[in-house]
Amino acid sequence: MTTKVGLSGFSLSVLSAALLTAGHSWAAEAASRHDSPDRRAEAVVSAMTLDEKIALVHTPFGYPIGDSPKPEGAIGSAAYAPGVPRLGIPALQESDASLGVTNPYDIRPGDNATALPSSMMLAATFDPKLARKGGEMVGTEAHAKGINVMLAGGVNLTREPRNGRNFEYLGEDPLLAGQMAGNSIAGIQSRHVVSTIKHYALNAQETGRVMVSSVINRSAARESDLLAFELAIEKGQPGSVMTGYNRINGQYASQNAFLINQVLKGDWRYKGWVMSDWGATHSTKKAALAGLDQQSGENLDPKVFFGEPLKRAVQKGSVPQERLDDMVKRILRSLFAVGAVDNPAKAASIDYDAHAQVAKAVAEQGIVLLKNANNQLPLSSKAKRIVVIGSHADVGVLSGGGSSQVTPLGSVKVPSPYPDNAFIANMVYHPSSPLKAIQAEAPKAQVIFDSGEDPQQAAKLAQGADAVIVFAQQWTAESVDVKDLSLPDNQDALIEAVAKANPKTTVVLETGGPVKMPWLGKVSAVVEAWYSGSKGGEAIASVLFGRVNPSGRLPITFPQDETQLPRPNMRDPATTTSNPGEKRKGLFSENYNIEGADVGYKWYEREGKKPLFPFGYGLSYTTFSYSNLSAELRGSKLVLGMDVTNRGQLKGIDTPQFYIGSSSKHNGFTSRLVGWDRIELKPGKTKRVTVTVDPRLVARFDEKVNAWHIKAGNYRVSAGANAMERPLKAQVRLNEKYLAP
Repeated sequence: MTTKVGLSGFSLSVLSAALLTAGHSWAAEAASRHDSPDRRAEAVVSAMTLDEKIALVHTPFGYPIGDSPKPEGAIGSAAYAPGVPRLGIPALQESDASLGVTNPYDIRPGDNATALPSSMMLAATFDPKLARKGGEMVGTEAHAKGINVMLAGGVNLTREPRNGRNFEYLGEDPLLAGQMAGNSIAGIQSRHVVSTIKHYALNAQETGRVMVSSVINRSAARESDLLAFELAIEKGQPGSVMTGYNRINGQYASQNAFLINQVLKGDWRYKGWVMSDWGATHSTKKAALAGLDQQSGENLDPKVFFGEPLKRAVQKGSVPQERLDDMVKRILRSLFAVGAVDNPAKAASIDYDAHAQVAKAVAEQGIVLLKNANNQLPLSSKAKRIVVIGSHADVGVLSGGGSSQVTPLGSVKVPSPYPDNAFIANMVYHPSSPLKAIQAEAPKAQVIFDSGEDPQQAAKLAQGADAVIVFAQQWTAESVDVKDLSLPDNQDALIEAVAKANPKTTVVLETGGPVKMPWLGKVSAVVEAWYSGSKGGEAIASVLFGRVNPSGRLPITFPQDETQLPRPNMRDPATTTSNPGEKRKGLFSENYNIEGADVGYKWYEREGKKPLFPFGYGLSYTTFSYSNLSAELRGSKLVLGMDVTNRGQLKGIDTPQFYIGSSSKHNGFTSRLVGWDRIELKPGKTKRVTVTVDPRLVARFDEKVNAWHIKAGNYRVSAGANAMERPLKAQVRLNEKYLAP
């Protein structure tokens, strides 16, 4: 056997025999690195035993749980598979999540990590380049901690604003979510770490998440949630797709042949592997034949479906050998594709200071200024007396709870509203104190802190202050949804009392998503600071004092209240089904056909509802204007353009947005975001902004022919600052066209 030709010059069976007899680590051979990930994966699969293949398609937790000890070789993370050492295939060391490298239950003592701000805050930057940088940071830390699979890439659209995991996702628009998730995934994988994309699909709530069926027309799903996944997969090429806990039209996501085989692996030609969420596998044969490639978190399932049961099914022929080989090949291919085999994850030093600056940049650019009456902000560094109130602002900034919880060094835990739930027994504050950062911005001021527990005491302190900053919070977490969009713990009354005592009151919101604001007309300024990560306190202070001109834009609509939502009342799984079979199993359904593809701002436009704050909204310390909208076909491409001018006195960043709607009575649609740019302008300067429109954004999905269909006719083009303020109008005529799914 000669070494002068590549793998394609060999018979795979001959190579396999040579590997087995020689005990040769083929994957480490430099010559083999020139072959494609597909060919390399095929060669390894052909050299593996049945037991080695089975071992790779199911993963237990990577730490002790219940009666199960930590698997031998596991470093202590969300999941582990042993790999194939004799063939140079590393073990899978899998960890959560998009916001940083987690350390569940401190299983790796003293191992802390940088916490990125919430994904919702990342989406508020509207900055794909920043998403890429954040992903690179997460991938770098994961690789240096010995982790080669990150359970990242949350892209579920916000259909339910009360969803406890919205902070892990990227808002309500498929184009924005897809672009931001895709860039984050690409960043992680550039560091030789596989990233997932999750939770596939329509996993819109935590209430009854393992029982709920998301009911939706397939075409509507294609134009909304599935489009977000499609765009993110195209951009980021994630090595794995994680299915959700939920059912879709009655069928569990992990064994939904339509979602996995037809759409993902068929129409989208996805080459990576499909893993279940932890404890979300329900069968052996059905799941395997529907396209599931790996059972994850098997400790939470009734049995290890992809262990001995799958082995027996393959031996008996009820699951073809080719299907098992395809499962394994997909896993191996992804490892080769990102360089996880050639550049194995291993312990290395981490520049936490540099990474903290990435987190700070996301926070600074993702803070959204919602109100600024009488130019209350920015605050003057010459203020003599500043009162800071509430939300442990003296300690740090709040983070969301659950499997995505990252704990930087010095994080502080306080009891959560769910002390009996070990999974989310504590709320975590990242050690970035807004109080200290405010003191640093105004070193000559008397800065006083009050806990806010006694509204009248806080109001008394606020009297006569040059500035009052009330920090208000709503904590959200995986496994629970909030009961409503109100601020908990009497915080509305606190804000009312303080604002009455001092009109110079600014409210800083630390939330996972939208909240109601009954006090909005009584305060001078409102800042949405989300969950702001490792340097959130400093970022908030930088915006409050004008060191940073706010540029964040809402990636989600803020409703006036719950009555504006498609489903004003969240349903109780115990009482919401009339189907006897479902009732016995505790199953229930949510009807997403109410809004269909019109998620978020599209729903408000369709129904003629005026929200509290619209999608895309955000103020600056300067002002911008828009003019000269154009819409033209350049060959087969639709190109939109407009001029943006900074009319104010300060340099600032704007995010001009383009929308297209169809007025056709047949096959029409409400306005859709089809593009945006993010530009920095000096006072008085103008810049021309152009975007090329993805044709799927002006099409409907035709289920009958399984294709995107652009109907011939006139389309309404509009542009401006947000989904409700689009002063520029134009019209463009498009020809009929069908596009592959």
